[in-house]
Amino acid sequence: MPNTTTTDVLIIGGGPAGYPCAIRAAQLGLNVILVDKSGLGGTCLNRGCIPSKAVIHAASRFEEISAHAAAPAMGISCAKPKVDMKSLSVWKDDLVGKLTSGVGMLLKSAGATVLNGWAEFNDAKTCTVKLQDGQTQTITAKHVVLATGSVEVELPFLPFSDPRIISSTGALALDKLPKTLAVVGAGYIGLELGIAFAKLGVKVSFVEALDRILPLYDAPMTRPISRWLKTHKVDMHLSSKAKGLSKTGLQFEDGNGKTHDITAEKILVAVGRKPVTQGWGLENMGIDMNGPFIQVDDQCATSMRDVYAIGDLVGEPMLAHKGTAQGEMVAEILAGHRRRFDPVAIPAVCFTEPEIVGVGLTPDEAKAAGDEVITGKFPLAALGKALSMQGGTDGGFVRVTARKSDHVILGIHAVGAHVAELSGEFALALEMGARLEDIAGTIHVHPTLTEGFAESAMAALGQPLHISR
Repeated sequence: MPNTTTTDVLIIGGGPAGYPCAIRAAQLGLNVILVDKSGLGGTCLNRGCIPSKAVIHAASRFEEISAHAAAPAMGISCAKPKVDMKSLSVWKDDLVGKLTSGVGMLLKSAGATVLNGWAEFNDAKTCTVKLQDGQTQTITAKHVVLATGSVEVELPFLPFSDPRIISSTGALALDKLPKTLAVVGAGYIGLELGIAFAKLGVKVSFVEALDRILPLYDAPMTRPISRWLKTHKVDMHLSSKAKGLSKTGLQFEDGNGKTHDITAEKILVAVGRKPVTQGWGLENMGIDMNGPFIQVDDQCATSMRDVYAIGDLVGEPMLAHKGTAQGEMVAEILAGHRRRFDPVAIPAVCFTEPEIVGVGLTPDEAKAAGDEVITGKFPLAALGKALSMQGGTDGGFVRVTARKSDHVILGIHAVGAHVAELSGEFALALEMGARLEDIAGTIHVHPTLTEGFAESAMAALGQPLHISR
């Protein structure tokens, strides 16, 4: 490729928003160049979703085997297991490598060109790419798609440059388990990783500024998680603020203004993420902002003609599947298709213990929006499949919220072991405008967890089958 080139579509960022956009645009016959610095697949495949779920799965397996070693169950007994973090990391990295190499093959097969390097824009349509081999490449594009993603928020008094302090990325790169871990932030990232480390035998303590965990979910949803944390002796310091390092670990201030210390070999800071808007010439592009995010319309178009932004760069929810959907949509728009981004709901999942999934409005949110609602709730303890997987005793349930006047479903929420796998059915129901009767009248396979959804719809209709009124 010459040092100066032109292309139909220039995509900056190869994460879960950028690479699907590149693949789809190339499939539709457009000339596509994708510039990526940090590894195809972005944070999700390399440093976030996939490696974290691998560690969470390994931690759950270790906890399960440890439980059988301590008290044989189901006729299964075994010796006390051990964790080798170096070997766990090798397994995790091998898994990530297979997926990222797969992304590369898909891009190549579609006909997209991938440049490994860092792009800096001179204006809205022209950038200079500093390639990994030291050379530079100037690219001018008809259409530009920005998909630079997000990074962890760093607290100035707990800098990641200190070896004792780690981000979520650092937590997933540990090759040795700390004996003690303090987690600043009890949102989904902090809880997912903190619970995983607790399962691996680490003494974990949380410090959360709010008076509750997972503030995006209502209290009934988070109660089973709080119960698990208490049962497993995970210390929770709510309404508390981290202040800085102490000799033994982390110093924090409780809700009464009293200062305390937590003994911690490592401190995981998980207080959120922010969009990557620095270092690639955004200031030279003449694009309107919406706070820290790039402002876009319902086609992900920015204020600059033929410049689009997708994924974490455009705001909440910062979820990989949202970015993927936006990327595919933008590619089709660039190919002349009529599309807009207007999902009824974007499902969100927390891979905690137990898992949480939410799609659409909670009962309180629906009421606040002016709807009169009916709800149905089905406990997983009454579901044979859940019990057979030892998952029915964690307080889990499926809850459906519907408009009273026409029974159109407005929200579906579940908490319990393995409920993340229900998220697709929940999202499909909302997207298709399903009513309670549609779900109750659909035959659900027995025995599966999906029966809980049908049962919750029956309960909302006043026709519970397997629970008492």
